[in-house]
Amino acid sequence: MPPDKKLRCAWLPEDKPDYVHYHDTEWGVPVHDDRLLFEMLILEGAQAGLSWYIILKRRQGYRKAFKNFDVAKCAKLTDVELEKALATGDIIRNRLKVFSVRKNALVFLAIQKEFGSFEAYVWRFVGGKPKINCPKKMTASTPESDAISKDLKKRGMSFVGSTIIYAYMQAVGLVNDHMEGCFLVPIK
Repeated sequence: MPPDKKLRCAWLPEDKPDYVHYHDTEWGVPVHDDRLLFEMLILEGAQAGLSWYIILKRRQGYRKAFKNFDVAKCAKLTDVELEKALATGDIIRNRLKVFSVRKNALVFLAIQKEFGSFEAYVWRFVGGKPKINCPKKMTASTPESDAISKDLKKRGMSFVGSTIIYAYMQAVGLVNDHMEGCFLVPIK
């Protein structure tokens, strides 16, 4: 039990204060800002095959390498800039993941143009409000994450498989998956 005596999700390693802070202040909180929605989409894709904590520790490095996730600037990143990020950035040095930032930014911009915002596009998959689950154990995907993943892939995005998208949905509050017993489970 942490010093503050609050019960949290069972998956959370409470000996990592930065992870506890992320859980308590960001994870599952509904996000409606396109810049942050883009940031989390890229970071969740970077997580593929890794733990979230590895990405969380490098978040500032990602912000520096990818122009604070300004989607228009990321869409214009040159091969030279992406190679520099691979060589010198405090990020996961996976060529496919790094180069997908530019490609995904271009698709993100097209979605913004089509729907008015990425927020309008993505929130329609859950009817405009968070799905409250309060699970006893975590799941890897849902019909909604399958649908978002399929649509984003069809539009040309990479690193947006259903499992990645479900983690994204949890992170940006499209679903609230704080586990049974966690102090952040919404009161029904």
